[in-house]
Amino acid sequence: MPASLSQTFSATDFTGDLKAIHVPVLVMHGEDDQIVPIHNSAIKSIKLLRSGTLKTYPGLPHGMCQTHPDLINSDLPAFIHS
Repeated sequence: MPASLSQTFSATDFTGDLKAIHVPVLVMHGEDDQIVPIHNSAIKSIKLLRSGTLKTYPGLPHGMCQTHPDLINSDLPAFIHS
C-alpha cells in the first residue's frame, strides 16, 4: 500500500460511520497483524458497533483471508446463521 494511502486511511476517523451501522457485523482480526494492529482497529471498532461480534485469530497475520481461507470461511456460516 502506498505510504500516502496508508497515512490517509490511518488519519481517517470512522467513529461516526461505525456508530451508524444498525445491522450485525462480524469483525475478524488476526492477533499477529503487523500492518493494522488489533488494538488500533478491531478492539476500538467493536466498542463502537451496536451489534458487533469480534472473532480473533491467535497467530494470524494481516491478510489472513488469503493465508488461511479455509479457517476464515469456516467461521462465516456460524455468524450468518446466528
